[in-house]
Amino acid sequence: MATTSRSSLRRYYDVNGWLFVAPAIALISVFMLYPILRSLVLSLYTGRGMMLKFSGTGNLVRLWNDPVFWQALQNTVIFFIVQVPIMITMALILAAMLNNPKLRYFGLFRTMIFLPCVSSLVAYSILFKSMFSLDGVVNNTLLAIGIIGEPIGWLTDPFWAKVLIIIAITWRWTGYNMIFYLAALQNIDRSIYEAARIDGVPSWGRFAFLTIPMLKPVILFTTITSTIGTLQLFDEVYNFTEGTGGPANSTLTLSLYIYNLTFRFMPSFGYAATVSYVIVLMVAVLSFLQFYAARERR
Repeated sequence: MATTSRSSLRRYYDVNGWLFVAPAIALISVFMLYPILRSLVLSLYTGRGMMLKFSGTGNLVRLWNDPVFWQALQNTVIFFIVQVPIMITMALILAAMLNNPKLRYFGLFRTMIFLPCVSSLVAYSILFKSMFSLDGVVNNTLLAIGIIGEPIGWLTDPFWAKVLIIIAITWRWTGYNMIFYLAALQNIDRSIYEAARIDGVPSWGRFAFLTIPMLKPVILFTTITSTIGTLQLFDEVYNFTEGTGGPANSTLTLSLYIYNLTFRFMPSFGYAATVSYVIVLMVAVLSFLQFYAARERR
């Protein structure tokens, strides 16, 4: 009798469990799984709308011979290599500074650093374009203190345009990563540091050999999310360049190129889907390598 009751109770919870997650599964299937499968099929066709023609590997051949794609890929890789280490390092440094129990106005500083990532995208894009224009406050300040002899073309020079994008992303998303590091630091038992201090371990040693290893899960998380966000970089470039990826495609990213292929410049849905799977492959490979590098050594 007791066995029958337990079996009935188990079936009851199994059924109700599936009913509970069914809406989420339905939404994921409609808005995630179907688009993924549809884009995979679409990558085998050329054309747009109802005028699609099966091409097999034709889009891959076009991809290999497309100089604009290689430029967008190069820009995306540069942003990833430069941006992610800067953002992760700055977030960790700021979190360590805010974790000082003697710091006054802790809440104010934390809010000021975190505020950019919840600010309006359009507002901060307009602000940056104004600040970094030829006669903007940045050039005027650098001229006034003698660092530069003539205004920098932040929006017209290919090199400085990349630098501007990196500055904008750092300003916007460093605070987001900092919150995770700060939460992790505040959960570390202070007695660990006290014991190390009594044993004569200097402050830099405590940070390097105690703090960093204990933050490994958070470092892995923020590195992967920052990698994904950088490889999918779109908003800043679109707003700063009005979708052109200029000057001379120097800031064109893969995501912006996909947008242009889909909605501008003779739309090609199948080719855009093929380019999108390059981002998927890059994210998968880099995430695997990061998990592999962070695995526990036995």
